[in-house]
Amino acid sequence: MATETPLDRFKNVLGGASRALSEEQELELAFTADAPTQSGKHLKVPMPARSLPAEQVAEARGFADGFALRLKHHDTALHQRGAPQEALARAVFDAVEGARVEALGSRGYQGITDNLAHALDVRLRADPITRARTRDEVPLSTALGLLVREALTGEQSPAAAAAGLALVRDWIAERADLSNLALALDDQRAFQSLAMKLLEDLELIEGDQAPEETDEGGSEDEGTDSEQQDEGEEGENQDGEGQAESEQRGEQRESDDSEGESQEQGEESYDDLDGEPGDDGEEGMQPVRPNRPPADWSPQFEYKAWTNQFDEVIAATELCDSDELARLRGYLDQQLVPLQAVVSRLANRLQRRLMAQQNRSWDFDQEEGLLDAARLARVVINPMQSLSYKMEKDTEFKDTVVTLLIDNSGSMRGRPISIAAISADILARTLERCGVKTEILGFTTRAWKGGQSRETWLAAGRPPQPGRLNDIRHIVYKMADEPWRRARNSLGLMMREGLLKENIDGEALLWAHARLIARPEERRILMVISDGAPVDDSTLSVNSGSYLERHLRQVIEWIERKSPVELIAIGIGHDVTRYYSRAVTIMDAEQLGGTIIEQLASLFDAE
Repeated sequence: MATETPLDRFKNVLGGASRALSEEQELELAFTADAPTQSGKHLKVPMPARSLPAEQVAEARGFADGFALRLKHHDTALHQRGAPQEALARAVFDAVEGARVEALGSRGYQGITDNLAHALDVRLRADPITRARTRDEVPLSTALGLLVREALTGEQSPAAAAAGLALVRDWIAERADLSNLALALDDQRAFQSLAMKLLEDLELIEGDQAPEETDEGGSEDEGTDSEQQDEGEEGENQDGEGQAESEQRGEQRESDDSEGESQEQGEESYDDLDGEPGDDGEEGMQPVRPNRPPADWSPQFEYKAWTNQFDEVIAATELCDSDELARLRGYLDQQLVPLQAVVSRLANRLQRRLMAQQNRSWDFDQEEGLLDAARLARVVINPMQSLSYKMEKDTEFKDTVVTLLIDNSGSMRGRPISIAAISADILARTLERCGVKTEILGFTTRAWKGGQSRETWLAAGRPPQPGRLNDIRHIVYKMADEPWRRARNSLGLMMREGLLKENIDGEALLWAHARLIARPEERRILMVISDGAPVDDSTLSVNSGSYLERHLRQVIEWIERKSPVELIAIGIGHDVTRYYSRAVTIMDAEQLGGTIIEQLASLFDAE
């Protein structure tokens, strides 16, 4: 047996401490060289060096403690029912809840307090608040999270954020009272009511705003979040009681009772907006997404990009070498094993439907054509007998190409992106056997927080309303004319750590559509697989909160009304029917393969 290294011992001790702190015996902890993440009871924290430097050990402890406290003190379903729909309000709401969880969990434990402070320092290193020079450049979610932390714990904010906080501290103090939040520290529902009042005082939401889908919260609670399912029936019963209580109190209390729905999403957003690029996918199935009604849009809205200089369309084979692609493909194949039987069975069903439509058919008893073997006896008896021939009918099955456009954003990290890659792989093989060409594309950004586009904008003096402010990356996993066997390894790229960043859906949709329009096939189908609306911190921090969403809606409307391309969308854990007229939402990523196949099958059946 190999000797246990100090790093292994530290991991075991840290995992045990996290299980004790979270009171979750099934919690699993691993080290990562990328951004720390949480997916249900699976934690990934920064890997310290083998010598275990004190600073790096403290960082790992800080993230582990933060994730463990979230499992213990945060009610996922309650949080989801109460999220404000406007992006900025939701981000602030999330940040405030994140501060509550850490303040509650660290109360009376100086060691945990110190660990969380180290993790906060790490998050702030990449946050815009450390670079802000004017009040408009300060991310309000970060500022409110830090100020609420001060009010709840009495701890001073890190020095790196002091200058940015100074720009907004007085402005916030004039409009909102944070001192009363400490009175509801132990009660998440009551704390949410105070948080909503805070948003009203800051004029981030209207006073009578109530979150959407409150009445549907009970059914969603039971099916949307894998973490909540893991927490057992007790949590579900509590959620059901909360919903019943809300209905009894009536419309006057709807907004108060539903203020919890967004807090799980809030914590994810809190970490993401605080500068940790990987944290937006901690729950995997509930990303933070803006959702504003079209009536709020300006009729003069025009989408633009600050610069296209750093954008790229790149093949998967160019992003990593063949050896790594083969290794990643091997990992994807391991994920495929438990789902192989179910998805393959559905794929075979789709193949039978398609092949049935492509089978030859004949017109019999014709004056000319091919001699009908079934009529040979008649021909022998009476050679002059007519109508002994048959002719093949022209098939009505249109030459078809299908494009799968897969969201490669950070919130797809984990199980969703694995299932998306597996489904795309099986679908490509199935359609290829049926003579239907398939193209597989992905979209993300080249960097977090704006990349080189933002750097050029800063160098230009920060002009207002710059438009899209990030470097987009569009990935070609498989071209339509490329056989599946040649593109097989490319799909493994989706498993690569660090690939999934932010998502700008509107431009990706236009790109995929343009590729389809250039195809010679008579029928073109575009299927979008996403977990919500576009989110890019850099763009949304300097434009309106619905800037990217408005563009996405414009693109969808144009394709659905004017284009010959048939557009379908599948939302993972997020309702995309509000964007696409033909869409379906699934609450479990493992439903994705079957849903894709059924949607395509229904299209061909309709045809």
